[in-house]
Amino acid sequence: MRKMSILSMAFAAMTLTASAATPQFDKILSKAKSAATSSTTGDAAGNSLSSVLGTNKASESDLVGTWKYNQPGVAFTSKNVLAKAGGQVAASTAKSKLKSSFSKVGIQGSNTQFTFNSDKTFTGKLRGKSLSGTYTYDPGTSKLTLKTALVSLPCYVQKSTSGLSLLFESTKLLKLFQTGAQLSGNSSLQTISTLCKNYDGMRMGFDLKK
Repeated sequence: MRKMSILSMAFAAMTLTASAATPQFDKILSKAKSAATSSTTGDAAGNSLSSVLGTNKASESDLVGTWKYNQPGVAFTSKNVLAKAGGQVAASTAKSKLKSSFSKVGIQGSNTQFTFNSDKTFTGKLRGKSLSGTYTYDPGTSKLTLKTALVSLPCYVQKSTSGLSLLFESTKLLKLFQTGAQLSGNSSLQTISTLCKNYDGMRMGFDLKK
């Protein structure tokens, strides 16, 4: 009888312990789930912000150095424009299409680069064709203007995960290809032009790394 009483008490104690532990365990699971959701949301928000001009500004000293082409760069003029275009998915889709067009016209890391000097001069290669001149940069607006003997080209600088992005309006990017890379009448250039028309408020260009 005494043994049964002891067993009953032990069972009751185990039941109470498990009962008390359950809310604690549920609380731990809830915190873990919340942390995972927060991390995923944060990553998505970070990716979206990197696709909006002016969110990751570069200083003038950030420009100095030699930057080689890594992949196409894409950004929208505002968060509202990005949302209307379809969010981060639209930016990724546009970048993928741009990558194909760049590849067809011969843009590669080995033949496309820009070197910005502290004395406001720059040199570079676009599809292996040399270009040089001077530049001006406004860190407040992120506007960079490249000036060569033939043309003056405004673009925007954005910090990217790999380094810097140079982003142009479609007409300015096409002009850069036509004057700097000596391309004209290329079907891939038409694809680039059409792509930008399909995404209002999009700027495109180059993601660069040192």
